[in-house]
Amino acid sequence: MSERIEDIANRMVAEGKGILAADESTGTIKKRFDSIGVVSTEESRRDYREMLFRSEAMAETISGVILYDETLRQKAADGTKLVKLIEAAGAVPGIKVDQGAKPLALSSGEKITEGLTGLRERLAEYHELGARFAKWRAVITIDGPRPSWNCVKANAHALARYAALCQEAGIVPIVEPEVLMDGDKARHGIERCYDVTLWTLNTVFSELFDAGVVLEGIVLKPNMVVPGQHSGEKASVEQVAEKTIRCLKSAVPAAVPGIAFLSGGQSDEEATAHLSAMNAIDDVPWKLTFSYGRALQAAALQAWSGKAENVAAGQRAFNHRARMNALAATGNWSEAEEKQAA
Repeated sequence: MSERIEDIANRMVAEGKGILAADESTGTIKKRFDSIGVVSTEESRRDYREMLFRSEAMAETISGVILYDETLRQKAADGTKLVKLIEAAGAVPGIKVDQGAKPLALSSGEKITEGLTGLRERLAEYHELGARFAKWRAVITIDGPRPSWNCVKANAHALARYAALCQEAGIVPIVEPEVLMDGDKARHGIERCYDVTLWTLNTVFSELFDAGVVLEGIVLKPNMVVPGQHSGEKASVEQVAEKTIRCLKSAVPAAVPGIAFLSGGQSDEEATAHLSAMNAIDDVPWKLTFSYGRALQAAALQAWSGKAENVAAGQRAFNHRARMNALAATGNWSEAEEKQAA
């Protein structure tokens, strides 16, 4: 008997654990490898991800791993399927299924995520390959009067159609509507981010309801409510935590089992501090955890630098960052813990 999507979703937001986003496209990971002077090949990409999947942190702090199509099909150097390494660590394998954000027709400067065509067939194959959850990212940009209603509505509708197809296939959908940090300089303070995030989330959940999506079988992956990177505005950790939780309480039904935040351009420690502060707030109906990519991997990538002799160093760096975020997922991270562990 197959596992219920509700049970898988709850495993993905297990107490004190979070999701590793290792779903960088071939183009994106090439840029990251370029930064450390490593040639991006199928083998080097495999070696890097195998290093992460064999780390101590996988069993201790990681509940799920989002994979790219190539990685879902790859085997480790010893012939073991990478999916099996993830499962052996007690984590759930997942897969990125969207095909990227493309220009939204007749809506200058805005984007719509594509990939619905043929998704039902791809999900059936991914389920056969071992994936038990999927990810689809929609991007919303704050820029002058944007976002438009057309952009918010179109992306919310696509997220709902994707989520329904996932649940039909026995796969948990991660629903990721991201309000980007890099928007209009003058009109992207924390209040503007709050308003746009609230509008986006309300629209997404209206579309999910209309599509018949079972909320107990999804995981939400939203941005935090933060000032835009170029706004010149600074917000305290406490402000970010308070506004993010207030926004979520206004839009996200309690039936959703968990919220796994994206880091969205924040520094490693900022993303950790904000998550911990949110978990210190009382009367929150969902599990609050992380679904970080760069904020989990940046230090490990630098320590590894493509050299076999640096695998242990790369794993130590990854273990540290993952453990700090695991503390944050229970509200127990502190700067003192960060320094002591380092």
